[in-house]
Amino acid sequence: MVDQTNMNTNSGIGDNDAQMQDRNADASAASRTFPTGVIIPPAKVEPRMTSVPDTQTSRIPKYVLRFTCTGHTKSVSSVKFSNSGHLLASTSADITVKLWNPENGQKKMDMKVTHSQGISDVAWSHDDRLLCTASDDTTLRLIDVETEREIQTLSGHNNYVFSATFSPDGDTIASSSFDETVRLWDYRANRCMRIFPAHSDSVTAVSFSLDGTLLASCGYDSLCRLWDTESGRCIKTLAGPTSSPASFVRFTPNSKYLLVSSLDSKIRLWDFMSETSVVKTYQGHQNQRFCIFNTFIVTGPTKYVASGSEDNLIYIWDLVTRKVVQTLEGHVDVVLSVAAHPTHPILASGALMKDCSVKIWRDDSWLEESTPLAY
Repeated sequence: MVDQTNMNTNSGIGDNDAQMQDRNADASAASRTFPTGVIIPPAKVEPRMTSVPDTQTSRIPKYVLRFTCTGHTKSVSSVKFSNSGHLLASTSADITVKLWNPENGQKKMDMKVTHSQGISDVAWSHDDRLLCTASDDTTLRLIDVETEREIQTLSGHNNYVFSATFSPDGDTIASSSFDETVRLWDYRANRCMRIFPAHSDSVTAVSFSLDGTLLASCGYDSLCRLWDTESGRCIKTLAGPTSSPASFVRFTPNSKYLLVSSLDSKIRLWDFMSETSVVKTYQGHQNQRFCIFNTFIVTGPTKYVASGSEDNLIYIWDLVTRKVVQTLEGHVDVVLSVAAHPTHPILASGALMKDCSVKIWRDDSWLEESTPLAY
């Protein structure tokens, strides 16, 4: 999901098959012949809202840079807040995992992982005790946060592992790879439970629904697919309006919609339960080459979408109006990764090789107004 194009020739990211790693708009055209299946009944998703709101309390965010966290020596590939919000994890092409205190920007852990090539993504377990790293060396590694020790290696993919995520119940891990598959892992037993022949090109991201019954994937074939995690059946295929690669996907917090980034500089909100499909489109940023993370900001009275950009900025859109309401300037290279704090108006970001920093942004004008998750 992060893009690793031309990160560094010695990073492990970009060492193999440079053309594949250069995630640009010239990727293979989508194959439309894969069977789409039948949409899953709405009751299995258990949404907490029935539609995208037409209006919401409107407020212009006022995020400012609070901390610049340095220490990575190569491109920062992923930043993720723990579920409690007490820690921020970052990974890099330098094959390290670092933990930061988001309240003061201080480093809490600095670990060299035994991957042989760069790390593309990191994920927290539901109880924040474990981290999972995905690497270009085709493996995933499990790290015990308390002991700072690697406890497991998951092997099976035969090409770069691009993304990883824990299921909501914490029992399984989903991973996606340039080998065109998605895998489900029983990490405690160190075995692959299921292999999804997911796409006809590299699979760039995976995301679990709130109840873990659905898994979304997207890929360079420009498609997004929904999978029943129990049966392994593809129940829906979403084809975008263009053939641009789909570079990142996540469920909304209520799992009613999908937020999909693609390499045509657009982020689309899909109502996958409806035939109307795309209900919102967010644009204005630059994204034609790199697989850049998107995120939701849901901790205040106004809900937002945020994304990194190839013009070195972070863009924030009003979820409802789709207007760009703030851009954040501070990085000096492409911003690959953004993450939103689960309970406070705090953002984290990471950037490519000319920058190598993790930045923490805060909107302190909201802190007294933070509300429980609503979208």
